[in-house]
Amino acid sequence: MLRITIVQQGAWDMPLDSMPLAAGYLKTVLDADADLGPATTTTICNFRGGATLPEMTRRLFSEAMPDVLAFSVFGWNYRRFGCLAETFKQLNRAGVVVFGGTHVAHQGRRVLREMPAVDAVVDGEGEFTFRDLIRSLLEDPGALEFPAVQGVTFRGPDGSVVTTEDRPRIEDLDVIPSPLLTGALTMRDAAGNFPYDVALMETNRGCPYKCSFCYWGGAVGQRMRSFSRERLAEEIDFLGFHEVPTLVLCDSNFGLLEADHEFVEDLIKVRERRGYPRALETSWAKNKSERFYGIVKDLKRHGFKSSFTLALQTLSEEALLDMSRRNMKVNKWESLVAWLKHEGLDCYAELIWGAPGETVESFLEGFDRLAEKVARIAIYPLLLLPNTDYMDRREQHGFVTVRGETDDFEYVLASRSATIADNLRMQRFMFWARILGENQYFRHLWRPARHLSGLTQSQIIASVLEAFEHSAEAVAAEINDLIPVIAESPAIAAGLRTLYTSPALEGLMHRWWTGAMVPLFPAGWQPFAAELYRFESWCRPLYVEPGAPPTSGWHVEKEDGQEYYVSDEPELFQYDVAGILDGWAGTHREAPPRVCPTRYLFRSRVGFYDHLDNHETGAHYLGEPVRVS
Repeated sequence: MLRITIVQQGAWDMPLDSMPLAAGYLKTVLDADADLGPATTTTICNFRGGATLPEMTRRLFSEAMPDVLAFSVFGWNYRRFGCLAETFKQLNRAGVVVFGGTHVAHQGRRVLREMPAVDAVVDGEGEFTFRDLIRSLLEDPGALEFPAVQGVTFRGPDGSVVTTEDRPRIEDLDVIPSPLLTGALTMRDAAGNFPYDVALMETNRGCPYKCSFCYWGGAVGQRMRSFSRERLAEEIDFLGFHEVPTLVLCDSNFGLLEADHEFVEDLIKVRERRGYPRALETSWAKNKSERFYGIVKDLKRHGFKSSFTLALQTLSEEALLDMSRRNMKVNKWESLVAWLKHEGLDCYAELIWGAPGETVESFLEGFDRLAEKVARIAIYPLLLLPNTDYMDRREQHGFVTVRGETDDFEYVLASRSATIADNLRMQRFMFWARILGENQYFRHLWRPARHLSGLTQSQIIASVLEAFEHSAEAVAAEINDLIPVIAESPAIAAGLRTLYTSPALEGLMHRWWTGAMVPLFPAGWQPFAAELYRFESWCRPLYVEPGAPPTSGWHVEKEDGQEYYVSDEPELFQYDVAGILDGWAGTHREAPPRVCPTRYLFRSRVGFYDHLDNHETGAHYLGEPVRVS
């Protein structure tokens, strides 16, 4: 009996596990094979992003030693998995180590050079390559050469690197058994709860675009292939049965295919029958067709939460050209934003800092132009990823990079259009932009502040940055010390948790607003500006550790099977702040608002602590005002 352990690890140190979907696919293919199933035992070992090497070593090797150790590799776990492979080889010299995943596919020469303990690297889709590799090991025990297996790289007898012919893409995706329906993935923890932050599903594979920064189109291939409607409907029903709150699709362009509308129809039917899932997150189609608008309307009509993404990446014409996105309709975004607002739906935009052709000035100009329509902007630092056009043309673009201290990503520090000094300045800006905008620490005050203070959104963010960096208060160091050289997501989550758990830091933020921003409002608007920040504070999600009682002044109520924090007493404001914000015209107002004492109760979903690290699902926990008489 061949003992196989498949290892997966999430990207960040989150309170909940990430669903190991990739490992699930590999396990189901082996278990379903008539010859391999009875001859193998396959175990999935899934780690959170914060797991240390000693912790992982204990879990992997303290009991029965595997014969094959297979790793689902991404940039964030490449180095740790290399260390685990070394330890495994010391414990089981005859053991076999396999690496697979987007970060190592077609990178076998480098992997085998840097990782002597790795025996084989899977190139491309892994399900059937891994199956054939396991079959080869069973037929010829001890052999570490796989010349008959398509889509694999290994060491030849003379130590040379051998790569076999590519394996064709899987045409009929339904031949891959479902990790959900076969029971390959655990769906309940010891307490009987759904154990993951979200449920993951694929409805299709492939991408029709070839963006220069992205692996999806460049390496996976342009033609899209779909799972059948019948299979997907069964999976949705399975997730509904397990009362999964949020479903995240691992698709490149959801809303592009007719099958996507059919998927939503089936999702709605399951929600009506079982009450779950209640939220859908995905990477939306870059070009928004009538099908997209129909899907969005259906989701809204049936009460689904979702984040609608403008995946713009840049508004610079020169940078768009190098990204191979200049002719994409995604860059005509104003009409979509107007439509979503008309429908009462929120959206957020994505930008990448560091693209060749982009300067600090062009980026901030684009950021502020975008912020006039969409205040919630997610900014990501540019990474050079394997199998992308940017990687292939790195010298042409003048990239200067540094590899992460604990990961294997190449972070861009400079390009032909931006210096290292430019980049270091922008990383500090990104840290605060991601906390305040992307993660909506500020949500309601952006429009009034922009329209009445004379500052752009980037200038407001820069004002916060300056206030904290130049503050003489010792408490400011709590968050200043967290600002990294690269403003990646773990640092943003750490900054958010610090803000939410430090009343002193929130007090400093409030004093920044009162001292730096309120005086910039016209005199007649300044009392409203002061009330606006208090309203903003009440509308933030409630950060409560699991098992702890609600924050003082709040209690828990249950509605439609969902728990909410509700403020104990109505809060009195001197203005109808919510009404003023709802009717905001988007231009400077000459007449200040009239005093209109208004009381609100506030409510927000229980569970924000577990989802703070993900700005998309975290948005489901924002507080909302309820006007009371």
